[in-house]
Amino acid sequence: MKRPHAPEVGKLTSRAREEAATELAIAALTFLAGETERLERFLALTGLGPQSLRAAAREPSFLLGVLDHVASDEALLLAFANENGIDPEDVGRARDALAQRPGDTGAA
Repeated sequence: MKRPHAPEVGKLTSRAREEAATELAIAALTFLAGETERLERFLALTGLGPQSLRAAAREPSFLLGVLDHVASDEALLLAFANENGIDPEDVGRARDALAQRPGDTGAA
């Protein structure tokens, strides 16, 4: 898997920071989808069904919700960070970058 660019998130222009954060959030979603139990838990907590996941992923706040979900569970956060070779704090930085987008409320 391509390593997300999150380690640079804090040092980039706002546009580049948002792009790096989006890339990390997509990696987090891919990570969740990679294991049935992880994906089912995420879907149950968000109220989404497998058939509505694709449509939801097009919403600007969805990726913010993915990062919130990963960050809310330490074991999940550490597993994601380890699998992607990133600092777990990069998830929080990416979340903050996405939360600064106009119109984002943080709700998934």
